[in-house]
Amino acid sequence: MAHPKRKHSRARGRKRRTHQKLTSPSLTKCNQCSRLKPAHMVCPFCGYYAGREIIEIKPKESKRKK
Repeated sequence: MAHPKRKHSRARGRKRRTHQKLTSPSLTKCNQCSRLKPAHMVCPFCGYYAGREIIEIKPKESKRKK
C-alpha cells in the first residue's frame, strides 16, 4: 500500500471535510392546520395529505388528579 511522504496539514484535511455536513429537513406548511410538517408526508398533527384525511388523529385526554 502507498504511504504519504509528508503529513497533511490540519487546514488541508478540514478543507476536504467541509462538504460532510448535516442538512436540515425541508419543512412545508400544512394546508389544513398551517403547522410545519415534512414535505410529501401526512401531517402528524391533523392527519391530512393533499386535502384529504388519510389518518384519523384522536385528541389527547387531559390527565385528571386523583
